[in-house]
Amino acid sequence: MPRAKITALGTFVPPRLLTNQDLEAMVETTDEWITERTGIRERHLVDKGVATSDLAVEAARTALARRGLAPGDIGAIIVATVTPDMLFPSTACLVQHKLGAKGTWGFDLSAACSAFLYALQTGAQFIATGAHKNVLVIGADVMSSIIDYTDRATCVIFGDGAGAVLLEPCAEDGLGLFDYLHEIDGAGGCSLYMPGGGSLHPSTHETVDQKMHYVHQDGQAVFKYAVRKMAELGEKILVRNGLKGTDIDVFIPHQANKRIITATADRLGLRPESVIINIDRYGNTTAGTIPLAMETALQEGKLKKGDLVMLASVGAGFTVGMTLLRWAY
Repeated sequence: MPRAKITALGTFVPPRLLTNQDLEAMVETTDEWITERTGIRERHLVDKGVATSDLAVEAARTALARRGLAPGDIGAIIVATVTPDMLFPSTACLVQHKLGAKGTWGFDLSAACSAFLYALQTGAQFIATGAHKNVLVIGADVMSSIIDYTDRATCVIFGDGAGAVLLEPCAEDGLGLFDYLHEIDGAGGCSLYMPGGGSLHPSTHETVDQKMHYVHQDGQAVFKYAVRKMAELGEKILVRNGLKGTDIDVFIPHQANKRIITATADRLGLRPESVIINIDRYGNTTAGTIPLAMETALQEGKLKKGDLVMLASVGAGFTVGMTLLRWAY
């Protein structure tokens, strides 16, 4: 079966900035504390009325334009998000309509911060089986829509953004996506979650008053799990491919926390220059972080054709994702 390869990338972040200095005026925190604990200096937020589908469409249009494809060329659209425009219809339906991608199909995928990697592998299977020749995979989240800006434990972390990639069959030997390792652990669901708005706690005055429609996080539990599991799965996927950490040319992790990233890189024996970090500019955009970091790697000249790339994530659920590929353009 043919491997899937990434043939184009597009990203988008809203222009409005929320800096650490802005947050100092909103909650009891400091720029020094935020930077030291998370590595974040600023994040982008949408204006009122801008939804996840809007960010997704902008990123998708850029990816299509870079590849020279029309919306009608897309076989399937997978939108990775934890902040859909609404419960239904799916954000994929809204993106399809806004793009004018006639005749395609698609769906949303919910895996929090691992959603982009899960969607990437799902799209890759459509390519491998020959079901589609072009799959559009989008990671997009408007995290500001579910953040309590009086809760300093969460409001300093998250931002809004989107990234999209096109997947196509790879005719060149050795390039493209060639291995992945994913895992979920529902026991961690109580450590990072949004309790309100689903079938268990439908929206009521009480759920709103109790702030159940915002992100709730046990930061220490998430940090410990993320460092342990990203390193654990990273070691497994390296071993089964006969690789060492020093063989990785580019490490593109989910941008949740700078300390998580550097701790994982150290445990895997990665070269410091291979690690892509842009959390200082965007914060944690959930499903958007990995494609945004791909864009940063390209802009900084750190990602080129033939490079061995490791993608890694840990998200609410808990969810864990790890992907190996050779960059194809």
